Amino acid sequence: MRCPFCAHEDTQVKDSRPTEDNTSIRRRRQCSSCGARFTTFERVQLREVTIVKSGEKGEERREAFDRSKLERSVALACRKRDVSQERIDQLVSGIQRQVETAGEPEVPSARIGEMVMEGLKQIDSVAYIRFASVYRDFSEARDFEEFASTVQEAAKD
Repeated sequence: MRCPFCAHEDTQVKDSRPTEDNTSIRRRRQCSSCGARFTTFERVQLREVTIVKSGEKGEERREAFDRSKLERSVALACRKRDVSQERIDQLVSGIQRQVETAGEPEVPSARIGEMVMEGLKQIDSVAYIRFASVYRDFSEARDFEEFASTVQEAAKD
């Protein structure tokens, strides 16, 4: 593993342990050149998955599935809410597992967006609405009002 501080290629693992949700291994490493310490995470990747994104004018873009992008978008929706990092990690790991075990080499980004919305709906209604506002491209306050009212009605049922 290359040192992120000095780019030296010789680092030693000082400590390894599973993360709290047992979906990855956390490794503390130390660079033999500069002595800096840093942490890496090792996760199981079942298969390579390509995400198909719909662009303007019907054009499609393809990119490799990136767990960190998914984590960032969920964390942003949950920002300043009472949602633990562990709960965010569980949601992201569950979505990643679904995507990788589906057996499809390409997955539409819309399907992942729906998975995130379904997960956030169970965790926090404000985070759910925040994510939906970006995912569904709300353009004015009325869009928020209409969506929030459907969330409130669903909560009453």
